[in-house]
Amino acid sequence: MLNWVDKIPSFLKNRYAISLIVFALWMTFFDQNDMISQIELKAELFKLEQDQQYYQEQIVSIREDLEELLADDFKLEKFAREKYFMKHENEEIFVFVSEDD
Repeated sequence: MLNWVDKIPSFLKNRYAISLIVFALWMTFFDQNDMISQIELKAELFKLEQDQQYYQEQIVSIREDLEELLADDFKLEKFAREKYFMKHENEEIFVFVSEDD
């Protein structure tokens, strides 16, 4: 009858192999900076970098719109009337809202 120690593969009897396996398991699952957390953090970083790029493009676009509005009084008046419903003293504003069924 074989002893249970004889059934263990020889590379698992090596203390360096055991240390390496324990270290790998510890770093993968139990450590504060485990592999799963690192993957989640990289995904979040990628999303934040995409958001940063989007907002930088929006800033450039809004600055161009601002320069255009400040350069032309007609466009500034049109913008104020459309977005903020501003009017002259002798005017009335009618806002039509479509009802979705």
